[in-house]
Amino acid sequence: MRVHSQFLISAHSPEQFPAPAIPEIAFLGRSNVGKSSLLNALLGSKQAKVSSTPGRTRSINFFSITDSPQRQQPQMYFADLPGYGYAKISKSISAEWPKFIEPYLHERPTLALCLCLVDSNIPPQPSDAQLIDFLKSTGRPLIVVATKADKLSGNGRTKAQIALQRGLDVEQLLLCSAKTGAGLKELWAAIQSAAAEPA
Repeated sequence: MRVHSQFLISAHSPEQFPAPAIPEIAFLGRSNVGKSSLLNALLGSKQAKVSSTPGRTRSINFFSITDSPQRQQPQMYFADLPGYGYAKISKSISAEWPKFIEPYLHERPTLALCLCLVDSNIPPQPSDAQLIDFLKSTGRPLIVVATKADKLSGNGRTKAQIALQRGLDVEQLLLCSAKTGAGLKELWAAIQSAAAEPA
């Protein structure tokens, strides 16, 4: 899918969030899960900064998404949330969650879908399970997206999918690769479907 995207704002508090007028898709995951790479692959441009140092995102970064650069009003926002689970910064990130991340996930009226990114190459992580349980408790629609699937063989992908679904207690899981584009079409279809649902 061809889209036009533009960086909107880095928000450090609910007061800085854009006005809740259009559907929003939240991207969540551990600091080294490949979140920025997946965002850029979906957008077809390098909007999100890919860093060699995990945990650089310390705010919620909003991007406006349209299907044409001529369209004046964005059709949806992508919200890139801070990563978690990286030992050196996990305490500082955890301290920030109650200030603006939890209010966003709990209270944002236009949040249409949460994409929980997990690494397909490692076993289910407690921090990922904790996030998924938290989102289930909020009643938010969510999809678990397993990144870096290009590093697995066909048989390895099947095994990883089963292990992750069992370990994270989810019925659905989408394997994706920012490098090869595998799964991106299906992910876009899920995003568009969620954005089309009435709030």
